[in-house]
Amino acid sequence: MAASDHTILEQTARWLQEGRKVALATVVETWGSAPQPLGSQLAIDADGNFIGSVSGGCVEGAVVTEAIDVIASGQPRLLQFGVADETAWKVGLACGGRISVYVEPVR
Repeated sequence: MAASDHTILEQTARWLQEGRKVALATVVETWGSAPQPLGSQLAIDADGNFIGSVSGGCVEGAVVTEAIDVIASGQPRLLQFGVADETAWKVGLACGGRISVYVEPVR
């Protein structure tokens, strides 16, 4: 679900107040055609609920899955998706571009 930066951060704060564990994914690099601009964010809780967007389609699903692992481990990760990667077609980034998404736990 796409949402404004303000709404994403408000929801993140609510989830934290409710005692949920949360990760924040941020687009930190784009090259070529990218579905979302630099700085786009996706907030994810440990149950896989999310708000915002870093790409769309199957890429979001892959980021949510990685974010759940980041929440569990407490260790941030840098994810890269691009048409040259053999996994790009699996996650639906067929736009010809490349994105890097930094996923970090929020405390």
